[in-house]
Amino acid sequence: MRYELIPAPVHLQAYIRYFWTLEGDDPQALAKAFGSLVDGCPGLIFQRPDVGAFIRESKKLPEMFLYGQTTKNVEIASLGAAKATGVIFQPNGLKSVFGLNAGELTNDCVDVQLLPGHHQLPEQLAAAGSSATQVDILSAWLHKRITGNAVSTDPQVDYAVAQIAANNGAISLRDLQEKLQLTERTFERRFKEQVGITPKLFSRICQYQASLHQLKRNDYSKLSDIAFENDYADQSHFIRSFKEFTGCSPYQFQKLLDEAGEEIMRSK
Repeated sequence: MRYELIPAPVHLQAYIRYFWTLEGDDPQALAKAFGSLVDGCPGLIFQRPDVGAFIRESKKLPEMFLYGQTTKNVEIASLGAAKATGVIFQPNGLKSVFGLNAGELTNDCVDVQLLPGHHQLPEQLAAAGSSATQVDILSAWLHKRITGNAVSTDPQVDYAVAQIAANNGAISLRDLQEKLQLTERTFERRFKEQVGITPKLFSRICQYQASLHQLKRNDYSKLSDIAFENDYADQSHFIRSFKEFTGCSPYQFQKLLDEAGEEIMRSK
């Protein structure tokens, strides 16, 4: 199993968090490599169907697909081996890069071939000699998309996203909304269009991701430490939220981590 994170070029970092590559022939290890897709970010995946294929909820996924926010635990499995390259966008990436209403792709994906102007991209990626070349091709294509995208993002939502993420979700949404001089309904509508989910759910996901990282770092003496340091009401709320987004309890996740190794667990 080989799993690698590749930083986005500086000129793309406002739109992309990072690229990743994955290659292996053990379906169980491949599933673990994805970990939880609940990370507050949309993404894009190119896979080599001649090597293997990813399936999600018993449905075979396209050769190249764009997916929106994931708000529940969903297992990505593999039919046989797999060789894939992916992109993790910033939370507003569907809007800022593709000009899409992010809410339309929440918990869903679309075949890139169905989007205008993308028909040659899978062939170019398949013909690339290495994963590094694939990342270069994707970087050039995304840069072209961004510079040609006439749709501007919402500065107020961008500010809200940055504030929520910087505070790991531990921020008063009412205070933030009032600072932006927006009604609750307008704030939620604009946030959902740009990010794909409500500010409250995005805050919960940021809180969950912070607790996930602390668990991965083994930076705690007991689970109540993680709950307290990440502003959960109590340990039971933390465990319930963790299980909702990960599909297993923190104890079970730690066991998986010990067995699989952190290097193959998807992280931010």
